[in-house]
Amino acid sequence: MERAQLEELLYQSLETERGGVKIYEEAVQCAQNDDLKKEWGEYLEQTRNHEVIMLRVLDAFGLSPENETPGRQIIRTKAQTLVDAMDAAKADPVAGQLVAAECVVEAESKDHMNWELIGEVAGRLSGDERKTLEEAHSEVEEEEDEHLYHTMGWARELWLESLGLPAVLPPPEEKKHTKSAIGAERAKQVREEML
Repeated sequence: MERAQLEELLYQSLETERGGVKIYEEAVQCAQNDDLKKEWGEYLEQTRNHEVIMLRVLDAFGLSPENETPGRQIIRTKAQTLVDAMDAAKADPVAGQLVAAECVVEAESKDHMNWELIGEVAGRLSGDERKTLEEAHSEVEEEEDEHLYHTMGWARELWLESLGLPAVLPPPEEKKHTKSAIGAERAKQVREEML
């Protein structure tokens, strides 16, 4: 395994969680739907915890959380761009909520991939490093799945509502407690029955 790339993944994962905190703080302000506001508030608290977990991981790997890498700088810029997009859109409450949902989906796509990769890497390490990554992954992975798949459902249903079409709010992914891609697809397939 390429050690420098493993370290880059860990640094980017920390930066993604830090950016996620800012993204959720802004998204909560954009949310008009009370259920969505509550859900994103919960995800904000979980993301703050994920940042703490990543700080523990970096410490266990002997890495400084303040070490800058080109990848971290890009992740930070992307997160700030998403926050700025939400801020610009929130003058119109409907647009602000839609843009926020889309921004959260974009951010959670990267976050989800990071944790998927951490799970893959953990199985190829040994000793304390393996244990550290396995524990972190088991603590975070299910929450990351929920963040991504539920918000994808919210974005779809909010768009449908804004188009004047029947929408299921909260979305089927939320009602079915989806935590996998297969579960999200199944929830989406039964949405017609929920209308």
